[in-house]
Amino acid sequence: MIATDTPVAALAAKQATTSIPIVFGLGSDPVRDGLVVSFNRPGGNITGATFYANLLSAKRLDLFHRLVPNAAVIAVLLNPKNANAELERHQTQEAARLLGLQLVLLQATGEREIDEAVASLIRQGAAALIVSGDAMFYGRRAQIGELALRYKIPTSCPFRDQTAAGCLMSYGASIPETFRQAGNYVGRILKGEKPADLPVQQPTKFELVINLKTAKALGLDVPIGLSATADELIE
Repeated sequence: MIATDTPVAALAAKQATTSIPIVFGLGSDPVRDGLVVSFNRPGGNITGATFYANLLSAKRLDLFHRLVPNAAVIAVLLNPKNANAELERHQTQEAARLLGLQLVLLQATGEREIDEAVASLIRQGAAALIVSGDAMFYGRRAQIGELALRYKIPTSCPFRDQTAAGCLMSYGASIPETFRQAGNYVGRILKGEKPADLPVQQPTKFELVINLKTAKALGLDVPIGLSATADELIE
């Protein structure tokens, strides 16, 4: 059994073997990544679960715009090494066009570049920041949360843990639930089921989380409509 947690690792495992079962947990589209033939019938020796980190850009921007309606220029932080960065950039730009917003594209591949990118968005006239769905940014969530508060920049992220670390809001599926589903598949395969017979699990619930402590620090009033529909308000 091989268990993976990124598209790159899953593709490497798939290329390495056609017989050992592979179970993935990831944030991208496994069909688009070339991992499986379809969600319902993955085929071959691979299956798993996805939390769609890179496929919710339009909805996340819409919610963010409702939370910070006066931010006409919004920066987007991308990791150019992420295979889905271009897809997320395109989706966010299209959503911004429909909302009449201007985007500033920022790139970072490590700790120092994150510092430089967030500092530069002020000079570029951006009033808010969207952090893309990337494992490196998730791992640096405390750094990004601290920078957001230091520069008083409203920040939108994909995951609840990032909002708990200081970002203003997040909208996305649950990472723990995704890997619980993947772990369940590992157990079922070890008991004799075949990966080809197990549909790729997709999220059915997406959570809106707002950090009220951060909103207060930024001097923002959270609209009643958003606070009432949020799945969690962090105080």
